[in-house]
Amino acid sequence: MKLYHSQGACSLAPHIALQEVGAKFSLEPVNLKTKTWRDGDYTKVNPKGQVPALQLDSGDLLTECAVTLQYIADLKPEAQLLPKAGTTERWKALEALNFVATEVHKGFGPLWNPATPPEFKEVTKQTLGKKFDYLAQRVAGGKFMLGSQYSVVDSYLFTVLNWSPVQGIDLSKWPELAGYMERVRNRPAVQAALKAEGLIK
Repeated sequence: MKLYHSQGACSLAPHIALQEVGAKFSLEPVNLKTKTWRDGDYTKVNPKGQVPALQLDSGDLLTECAVTLQYIADLKPEAQLLPKAGTTERWKALEALNFVATEVHKGFGPLWNPATPPEFKEVTKQTLGKKFDYLAQRVAGGKFMLGSQYSVVDSYLFTVLNWSPVQGIDLSKWPELAGYMERVRNRPAVQAALKAEGLIK
C-alpha cells in the first residue's frame, strides 16, 4: 500500500492507524500548495488534490480520512480499532468518527485560510470551543472516544486536536482533552508515525 500524505495534515490519522495494525506501506509525501509529489502532478493520483489517499495493493485508491480509517481498521479486526461490522457499537463508532470529520476537522478550516478575517477566526475558535466541551466529557476519566477501547476515532481526533497550538488554541482550558492527548501521544504507533513525519525526534 501507499499512503499519500502531508506532514502533520489529517493524513497523519491513517498513518497512525497503519502503524497500529502493523501494515506494510510506503509514505508518499505530497506538497499541498503545489499539488505535486515526487512523480509530478498529484491530481493525476487524486483528482481532489487532497490527502490522505490510500493506494491499495490492488491498485484501487481510497480517499477521505474517515473512509481510509475504516478500511485500515478492518484489515486487522483483532486489533479492535473499530467494533464489529453490523453491531450497534459499530454504528456508534461511525457516529463518533463522522463527528470528528464534520464538526472538528472541518471546524478548523477557516483558521487555515489566510483570507479569513480575524473576527471570523475568533468566532470559529469559540465554535470549536463548544465542540471541545463535548469532547472533554467524552474522554473524561481516562477514557478514549469509544470508552475504554482505543480506536481509529482517536487516531483522527488526536490528529486534528494536535493543530490547536498552531492556531493559538490552548487545550489546557480543557484538562480532560490535554490528558487525552498525552494518552494517545504515548502510544507506540503514534510515536512511530510522528517520528516518520518528522514531527518529533
